Order: sequence, then structure tokens, then C-alpha cells
Amino acid sequence: MKKFALIYLLILSALPQNVLADEVNVYSARKEALIRPLLERFTKTTGIIVNLVTGKADALLSRLQNESRNSPADLFITVDVGRLSRAKNAGVLQPVSDPGLEQLVPTRYRDRGNYWFGLSMRARTIVYSRERVKKTSLSSYQQLADPVWRKRLCLRSSENIYNQSLVAAMIVSDGEAATLQWAKGMVRNLARSPRGGDRDQIKAVAAGLCDVTLINTYYLGRMIKSKRQDARAVAAKVAIFWPNQQGRGVHVNISGAGVTVSAPHRENAIRLLKFLLTAESQRWYAKVNYEYPVRAGIAVDPLVAGWGEFKRDDGPLPQLGDFNARAVMLMDDAGWK
Repeated sequence: MKKFALIYLLILSALPQNVLADEVNVYSARKEALIRPLLERFTKTTGIIVNLVTGKADALLSRLQNESRNSPADLFITVDVGRLSRAKNAGVLQPVSDPGLEQLVPTRYRDRGNYWFGLSMRARTIVYSRERVKKTSLSSYQQLADPVWRKRLCLRSSENIYNQSLVAAMIVSDGEAATLQWAKGMVRNLARSPRGGDRDQIKAVAAGLCDVTLINTYYLGRMIKSKRQDARAVAAKVAIFWPNQQGRGVHVNISGAGVTVSAPHRENAIRLLKFLLTAESQRWYAKVNYEYPVRAGIAVDPLVAGWGEFKRDDGPLPQLGDFNARAVMLMDDAGWK
């Protein structure tokens, strides 16, 4: 009997890991607090254990490249279409042909070949000082390059993927020559050299270091709902403006995910991807992180709804990944540090 038990254990040890355990391995560039609760719900619903590794997007992508087809990762979650495109171009993702996913995610929020799918949508828009700027003086992204804003603009650096995607969207919409002139105007209007994150830009406007900036709106939502009184006080000094409402609309982007090329638990990864797109998960994203659902018909948080509806730029998001490298070069040419 002991002999047969030993043989059985040896057979089990030789089986692939996905046969031995009902699990899925996730590399996520989203902070743990913004993804863990959903993963726990997935485990409770399906019984599938989720092993989560979080980190910076570029570091996780490098890890996937180094691990290659030996990577234990099944699903890569990251923010911005630029990073999703980099992951696809690096060969660490695989296409997923699944009618359910294609039905859940609109065409413009997923890769043309289904290498990645959007999970939540975010708007990158103008924030201005309530004290020093009249709303009527604002109109578009392009107008921020006008001399009227000289020494009044704060920006993140050109290394920031959110700004890179905005510039890529400008290239798609206006062409390279016009976008280069716009970027040069933005640089001339800087009140200080580019630095810090989106929250730092909001703080700079509130402190009077500049009058206008560009942010992803959920950063302001987090500050408004913060437990810290000082964060709420800063947020109260600024307001959101939706630009380009007579033109192409507000620049939007996504967080998203793709199944890795190695994926030892491929079917579980697809199942998790679908779970993150359920109405329940989409509502959770909207409520907890003040983002916009990629699925139609899902209500946003009341705070977000209070910012008002706006016209969105409906250009295909995969194009932003196509133009990412050119956007980076253009920003460098413009002196956007």
C-alpha cells in the first residue's frame, strides 16, 4: 500500500501546476488596495485562488520579458493603453478569441487582435484654480499653449505615460506639425519645470504655484473623499473643466489586462478577466476609484456624476499605442522634460 501511495505522489509531482491547483497568477501594476477586494470576490465566487504580485508597471513588464515563457504569470494588469501596447509589442501577451469578452468590451477599448482588454476608463482633463481662473477663459487642450497662460501652467514630466498618450492623441487628431507647436507652447507656459504626480499638480494649483494643470480625474476624486482634512482642503480650491467639447472631446484612456504568453492557467485567467468585467466589478471600480466603467449602462459614483457629462474623444485607443514612440520623440523635440 505504501508503495502505491509513493507512486501516486510521484505521478502528482510530475503533473503540470495547473492540474494540481485551481489557481491563477496575476501581475498587477494597480495598487493592491485597488484590486485585492475584487480578486477576493472572484475566489469566493469561483473557488479559484488568486496569487497576486504587485509592482511598478515597467518593472513588471521587464520581469515578464526576463521570465519569458517560463513566467508563472497568467494575467498582466496595468494602466494606460501605452503600457498595454508595450506589453503586446514585447511579446509577453497572447491573443484571446472569446465572444463573451468581445461583447463586454467595446471595440475602441480593446486591442485590434484581442491581446488586451480595457477594464476601466479614465479621463485626463483640465483642473484650474477656483480663485484665479474664470471657467469661461478655458476652452481646449490647444488653448493652454496660448500666451495668456504664460507662467501659469504645471505639468508632469514627459516620462509620464498619461501625458505621452495625450500627446499621441493630439498627433492622431491634429498631426505632428501642429502637435509639436502645441507642445512647445505648453513648455513656454510652464510656471515651473515638470515634476511630481497628478496629486502634486493639484497641490501646486491650490498653493498658487500655477493656475491650470492636466490630471486624471480620479486623483481629484480620491482627494475630495480623503480621510485627511488637508487633502480635502486642497481639493476644494480647484475645479474640473471638460475641454474640446466643440471638437474631438476629452481625452480618455483605460486600465486594462491581457493574458500572458506563458499563462499556465489560461482558462482561469480568461475567467478572471470576464469577472473583472461583470456589472458588479464595474460598479466597484466606479465607486472605489472614481473611474468610469468601460461597459455601457453602469452608473458612475455620485461624486463623478456631479462633475457632469462630457463629450469623449472616440478615436480608437490602440492608435495611441501605435504613436507612443513618436509622441515621446516629439515631446523631447519640444523641450518637454
